[in-house]
Amino acid sequence: MTARLRETLHAAAADVPAYPVYERALATARRSRRRAVLAAVAALVLVALTGAVLPLTRTPAVDPAAGADAALPDRIALPPLGALHATDRPRLGPASVIFSGQAARLQGWDEDGIVGVVGADSDRYRIFSMGYEAPVGEQVVLSPDGRYVARPAGLYDDPRFDVIDLVAGRTRQIPSAVADSVGTTPLAWSPDGEHLVVNDTVPANPEGSSYRQVLSIVTVDGKRRTRLTDWIEQPIFGSSVAFAPDGGRLAYQIGRTVTVADPDGRAVSSFQLPAESWLAGKGAWTTDGALTLVSRKAGTTDWSLRRVDPATGRDTAPLPLPGVSGVTAIRLLGWGPDGSAMVVAYQPEPLSPDRFDQPLEMDQRTAYPNVRSVRVLALTPGATAPRTMLTAPEQVLAVDVADNVISAGRTRDASPPGGVGGRFWFWTILITVLVSGVAAYRAREGLALWLDDRRVRRTRGPAG
Repeated sequence: MTARLRETLHAAAADVPAYPVYERALATARRSRRRAVLAAVAALVLVALTGAVLPLTRTPAVDPAAGADAALPDRIALPPLGALHATDRPRLGPASVIFSGQAARLQGWDEDGIVGVVGADSDRYRIFSMGYEAPVGEQVVLSPDGRYVARPAGLYDDPRFDVIDLVAGRTRQIPSAVADSVGTTPLAWSPDGEHLVVNDTVPANPEGSSYRQVLSIVTVDGKRRTRLTDWIEQPIFGSSVAFAPDGGRLAYQIGRTVTVADPDGRAVSSFQLPAESWLAGKGAWTTDGALTLVSRKAGTTDWSLRRVDPATGRDTAPLPLPGVSGVTAIRLLGWGPDGSAMVVAYQPEPLSPDRFDQPLEMDQRTAYPNVRSVRVLALTPGATAPRTMLTAPEQVLAVDVADNVISAGRTRDASPPGGVGGRFWFWTILITVLVSGVAAYRAREGLALWLDDRRVRRTRGPAG
């Protein structure tokens, strides 16, 4: 090679830009590291979500027969913070008790009117939100077998009601068949769980200053409806509808009148109630075909049950049951196998301005502001005092019990869950993973350098 050629090649090489081999290699390594970190974070998020969601989505459905050993817990507690919803997996299955009130965990942060649900044979708790205060046993009712809960839609001018299936985890929306209805409220289940008595509210004039109430029997699928009666607004106790045990008759109270009808809506008889007496509740029918009233002794807060002829309303054989004192009201749930009457007793709110030893309509006696708590009592024939079967925390203000739990007569020592529920852990894991992912992404440059430094130290270590 001549000197001139060598000089020419050197000059040409000098004009070629140098390739930053080390810097480019380092940048490529950092880019690869960043991609690996982001992929790892994404994988962690996916794993966390899968682990949190799979228990809620892949658990086998509960066998409807899971409630065969249904029993009444001797106490209930407030739902855990972050409790699973009634339709979440794992499915709850049939319930023994539902309850509502104004306690903190029955109000929620952004939900109002939360209803608690207790499993039939264990202390598993679920919740669902109404969006407004709706007392259970009056506007939210549990089916006889504990599988379904019927509730109003919860929105004004939304004429439908919902049936929540606790076994399948589905909610069926059943629209009203009453023209111009602005709201539908379920009141009572038939013994076979195939029919519901519902009340529709219908404007009675264009101004909406007066309303009619339309009482109907509807099938659970909403395909058939039988009108019972309608009337211009009068006081009506939410649980003043009761089916006979064989489903062949039902009784309902409007104002001070009790009417007995057949399932086709034909009135069989009616009678006027005496002062300070009301149809006892969903368990008003006795096994031998009589009706039961609840009565308050004038000038006191002493309550008792009376047995009457469903055709005339006249007293028949006396009921040898103890009375209940010091409560705003009692409501009859049903009859135990030993002949005990199972009643809900409403404990008075000391700060209430109302006097409970004076005349007061039943819906006012059970209104939330007038109640401090509730208990379920057994009034056993021949006993001198009621026996407490279930207690509830203060501000649990309404309770309903499945008919099969009452008729079976089984009870159990309850151990309500403490701490937090499944939804709390789901959101805690999700938020933790997302925050960690964001932090890792924001620190990706420093993390990549740290990883590179570790790689270099590992490479140089053995050589040193």
